[in-house]
Amino acid sequence: MLDIEWWHHSAYGYMWQLAASGFAWEYLRRHDEYRQDCRTLAQPPRQDTAQLESFALRWGLLFPK
Repeated sequence: MLDIEWWHHSAYGYMWQLAASGFAWEYLRRHDEYRQDCRTLAQPPRQDTAQLESFALRWGLLFPK
């Protein structure tokens, strides 16, 4: 994980105002394994539906249809 002072109010005070989904995103986008999975998915060739569904299931993501 990133070496950050997440408890520092001036940097993260806004987090108290976030809905649950916003808070989840703030956590998830800092997660090293999630970020690596995103990089892997972004590389060619295009990922198939099964790979994208596996990614979404692993990270608890919902995508609009």
